[in-house]
Amino acid sequence: MKEKLTEFIQSQWKDSLLPQRDINTNLLYFSIQKESLPTVVQTLKDHPEFAFTFLNDLTSIDWLGKREPRFEVVYLLRSPKNNHFRFQLRVPVGEGESVPSIAGIFPAANWPEREVFDLMGIPFSNHPRMERLIMPDNFVGHPLRKDYPLEGPGQDYLIEDLLTIHVEEDITG
Repeated sequence: MKEKLTEFIQSQWKDSLLPQRDINTNLLYFSIQKESLPTVVQTLKDHPEFAFTFLNDLTSIDWLGKREPRFEVVYLLRSPKNNHFRFQLRVPVGEGESVPSIAGIFPAANWPEREVFDLMGIPFSNHPRMERLIMPDNFVGHPLRKDYPLEGPGQDYLIEDLLTIHVEEDITG
């Protein structure tokens, strides 16, 4: 399976593949350009032999000071048809850049993409509802970034806003 998939991806998207790094992992992985992500994912999902129909995980890494571009979005795809064979797609993304959403291909990507946006600040283009998932709407910054201050930016503004919101609700309600 590993050799077939490698040969298929290298023949289909040789212009979209990025150079591989030495990563200490036993998982097969490919680094691809973000523009090719939806096409690659859709093709591998629909392929009758590979059938990567399960999005196992979607997360991100902040490589601040270690690698350029700064971020990497990591997708773990699994093929139940092939004894749950799995591999990673890695998409490097720079500060302020967006990654195409795959929520239209895998609806289960909806919340993990929002989580990555909320905690790391990586937006996903064409996402059906790109807004915070975990942190309050008025939260400043993205707390899983490596340059986020450990003590936070100060939380008084959160309490003041919440009090204002609830006081206004009490007056109008």
